[in-house]
Amino acid sequence: MKGLTKLTAVSLAVAAALPMMANADVLISEYVEGSSNNKAIELYNSGDAAVDLTGYKLVRYKDGDTAALDMVDLTDSIAAKSVKVILHPSAAITLPTGADSMTGNLYFNGGDAVGLLKDDVLVDVIGEIPTPDGWGANTTFQRNLEDLTASTTYNAAQWVELEEDTFSGLGTLEAAEAPEPSTFTCNGATLTNIYDIQGAGDSSPLIVSGSFESANEVTVKGIVSARSDSLYKGFFIQDAQGDGSPYTSDGIFVYLNEAAPDTIQPGTEVCVQGKVKEYYGSTQIDIKDDQKFEVGVVGDVPAAVEFYVADGETLNEALERVEGMKVKLDAGSDMKVTRTFSFDYSSYRNNMVLSHKAPLMKPTQVFEPNSADAVALSDANIANQLFVESDYKANDGEVPYFPDFNAETGYIRVGDQLTNLEGVIGYSYSSYRILATNTITAGDFIRGDDRTDAPTVADMGDIRVASFNVLNFFNDAVGGDANPSNSNRGALTEDEMVLQRTKIVNALVAMNADVVGLMEIANNGFGELSAIQNLLDALNAELTDEQAYRFVEIEDADKYDGKYIGSDAITVGMLYRPARISLDGAAQVIATPEQHAAEGAQTREKDDVVESSPGYDKYQRHSLVQSFSINDEKLTIVVNHLKSKGSGCIEDWAEFNENSEPADLQGKCNAFRVSAAKVLGESLKDVDGDVLVIGDLNAYGKEDPVAVLTDYDASTTDHVIRTASWTTLDGKVYEREGSVIDKGYGLINLNTQVHGADTYSYSYNGELGNLDHALGNASLAAKVVGIDDWHINSVESNLFEYGSKYTGDLVKSENAFSASDHDPVIIALSYPDPEPVEPVDPVEPEKKGDGGSLGYLALMLLGALGLRRRS
Repeated sequence: MKGLTKLTAVSLAVAAALPMMANADVLISEYVEGSSNNKAIELYNSGDAAVDLTGYKLVRYKDGDTAALDMVDLTDSIAAKSVKVILHPSAAITLPTGADSMTGNLYFNGGDAVGLLKDDVLVDVIGEIPTPDGWGANTTFQRNLEDLTASTTYNAAQWVELEEDTFSGLGTLEAAEAPEPSTFTCNGATLTNIYDIQGAGDSSPLIVSGSFESANEVTVKGIVSARSDSLYKGFFIQDAQGDGSPYTSDGIFVYLNEAAPDTIQPGTEVCVQGKVKEYYGSTQIDIKDDQKFEVGVVGDVPAAVEFYVADGETLNEALERVEGMKVKLDAGSDMKVTRTFSFDYSSYRNNMVLSHKAPLMKPTQVFEPNSADAVALSDANIANQLFVESDYKANDGEVPYFPDFNAETGYIRVGDQLTNLEGVIGYSYSSYRILATNTITAGDFIRGDDRTDAPTVADMGDIRVASFNVLNFFNDAVGGDANPSNSNRGALTEDEMVLQRTKIVNALVAMNADVVGLMEIANNGFGELSAIQNLLDALNAELTDEQAYRFVEIEDADKYDGKYIGSDAITVGMLYRPARISLDGAAQVIATPEQHAAEGAQTREKDDVVESSPGYDKYQRHSLVQSFSINDEKLTIVVNHLKSKGSGCIEDWAEFNENSEPADLQGKCNAFRVSAAKVLGESLKDVDGDVLVIGDLNAYGKEDPVAVLTDYDASTTDHVIRTASWTTLDGKVYEREGSVIDKGYGLINLNTQVHGADTYSYSYNGELGNLDHALGNASLAAKVVGIDDWHINSVESNLFEYGSKYTGDLVKSENAFSASDHDPVIIALSYPDPEPVEPVDPVEPEKKGDGGSLGYLALMLLGALGLRRRS
């Protein structure tokens, strides 16, 4: 186990106040966080004497923590005015001959600051503490030569940021020196047209098949359309005239590997010479080594051309036609927001994603997994994405090209059409990107599906039932009771918690539901300091007595450790209005399967190498069941939250998917969720009356768990559905080996019945789909008046959520939008009051022998037994 060095905010402040001692001459001069295990830290001794490194160590501040984890205890010494490089043992990095180096367990990643300690006192640091998410990932930082002074406070201006796997400066300070001014001239050179370099294909015709660069250098002249000092490190040039062909681009990127000199500005004529390269799909002219460029006169900036996608071509094909050019997205471009401004894990920066004509749908929302249609839609989605970028990484809470971004009037929603944005088209991280060169306003977003103050079904039907994932509603920040894991996944401060609760309450009031199923509420019991009581009190404070709610509490015998619903940190819950609907019996818990596979339980083989599985212990949250009585009819509601798609189960390991998305696109632990669906189906198949299954099933509309609960029939498809292996239920073996499902349990997907398959309540990675479902038996489905996914969360920016860690000075709003990351689902149902029995006039009975007609008393008894007309 790695040592833990406690450096709190107080100790950091004390360390910062200490006078600089001789040992502070040692400082961090370079940081490398590259591909695979290519990690390195370079130290520099700025003093005039060698320094013994005994007592020095490198630490990491993991994922925003302020407590440091030990990495490397340093040894030997470092000579005066010299550097020493610490390399990861598996790093593929070659150092200059004679460079002083050692290896050590450097296991920092993006999002981790790295500190240098002497006798457990912080001497120097690279990265803010706490560290922003993803900072430093896939990046090399070199300290400026004029800033070679140790500091316990990180100053980004003292460092030069370089591309991933840049190692040329390690072992020497020379790489930080400014390059010699260029003496290159274009006089007498034969010029090559930009459009001839770009050609009409996916790659430059000047690069032969099997190669990634041209055989010879080319000399090119063009007008600078944009600089890129950070994202791409170079500048874009465009042919002054162009060839007039829509099939060949008139622009290209010139790669410098650093910020261009100040003399190169938009509108400047520049002549460059270098090889043409296809760098991971980006056609560019590489001049980083010799920097052969000549700056000419300054004129007009090239005008942006209107971007369009022609009939019969994909968005990617259209973008290839204008790669390197300055374009304008107008109404005719028909570009829609498919992911709002948020964090991009590929490039480790905030950006936004557009798609052509419509937002992207999750393939398994509308098509059966592994089907040809699902595969085709997945491929089409990949080819239908354009990332909107700024050159420099945005400050927390800011959209650089949209300065009026705010929670009330300057919001961005999935489905909005973006117009009037101008930028140059580049390619990186396997995607086309538009580098914005202007700013836009709220009026440049054409709202296709704007915000609404309430769901459409808020006043429909006789009763309404809602399902709402409340995004880790924890009340730890105000002294709430502990949960079984003693962890807090939600608000970290009282202000965050109050904001989250206010947004949830405002959403619940607008929903006007009579029963609400909750997911992701803290599993800390039902007492005065429980999260569900805290939420209930705040909600009822906004309502009349007639509208007030109570929560459903399970029997003591069903509580885990006498207090909780299962052992997870979060759980499901249920609120109801006693003035509108009555409890029918006690609440029940449906325990869900667990997966317990010992180390070595399975093997897998690849390239003749056989591996044994690690141990797996996986859990999922239990389901909550409560029956209600409405006008003498019984309604049973089941609230669920199945295993998430993020962490893998043993089935994923067996298919080599422990670190990747499974090929069927259903996410990890799919078979484990199928096991839970099977248990649910078996538990509910004999329940009398109406049955409504709601909640976050962590499965999209056509995925296996939903199919098992609804209309799956193995005889009509080649798609095989299996449960998980190594499962237990209530502490007993459930299934040693996964079983094949033959038939679904016959519930009806109410959203699909009313709206069709392409409904959604959640957005992930730019694709929309339903994770939050409402499934009913036939009698319940016949009572559906309306159903609505109220789009207050899935299409909104997560920067408006309660958390403040990455939102800087962005002003939050108490409105219902971004109250969570899942949309609530509201179902309106018809349970009319029984029609009154019409009074029957007394009838004088005829006197007959045996038998005779029914008397008045008998008629009244029939009425009392409930024989009445029902609408």
